[in-house]
Amino acid sequence: MGLMHRCCSIFAAAAVLLAGCAHRPADDPADPLEHVNRAVWKFDSKADDYVLKPVAKTYVAATPGWVREGLTNFFSNLKYPTTIVNDFLQAKFVQGVSDIGRFAVNSSYGIGGLVDVGTRVGLPKHTEDFGQTLGHWGMGEGWFLMLPLLGPSDNRDLVGSGVDIFTSPAYYLPGRYDLPNYLTNYVLYNINLRANLLPSDSLLESQFDTYLFIRTAYLEHRQALVYDGNPPPEDLGLDSGGDDSSAPAPAAAPGGQKPPEKQ
Repeated sequence: MGLMHRCCSIFAAAAVLLAGCAHRPADDPADPLEHVNRAVWKFDSKADDYVLKPVAKTYVAATPGWVREGLTNFFSNLKYPTTIVNDFLQAKFVQGVSDIGRFAVNSSYGIGGLVDVGTRVGLPKHTEDFGQTLGHWGMGEGWFLMLPLLGPSDNRDLVGSGVDIFTSPAYYLPGRYDLPNYLTNYVLYNINLRANLLPSDSLLESQFDTYLFIRTAYLEHRQALVYDGNPPPEDLGLDSGGDDSSAPAPAAAPGGQKPPEKQ
């Protein structure tokens, strides 16, 4: 319990520090650690090229599509209580009730989540996490971060992912740190996730600066999730609506004459 309390205290302190951060446009993020982030991205890319990508390709070649789809559904359903908790933390009560129904249907009729029955019966999938909850209530994303072996993040999502650990049922499974459970919950999950991303490799490889592309894509995606696909327009500092109220009044004509009208 001492370790859990210590972790919660760290997350709470970080949340207080982040509370004053403002939202920034995805194409102009706060990235004071760009030099370090680029070095981490280079390391992550090499690790992916030499380890994760070859393993993912072998996994795709060795497993039928329906097996990979079932595992994707299973892992999605296993983590779905995190979405449900954050539904209610964001006051999305109707969505929260719908997601409880989806989780119950997929866990029972969907054979533990292997089959996505919920979507077929009109219970759509949603994605919510504590990082989105913090953004929903006005907390800015802070600095952009590139994490070793974990990929892109930011201050807000780093705090959020720490809290989300405690809303995942996998955290409370007995023997969760035993090697078989660890291989299933972490290694197989990431291999399956990387396999699902293989079709996007060509898009990434076509970019002139892959770091900038990943940074912008990640921040735009997270912003869209926070605002449910409807982010506010960026403030470019321009007057809206053509209001000329701030323009200086025309000088009075000599002799009290009426100034000439604009043509």
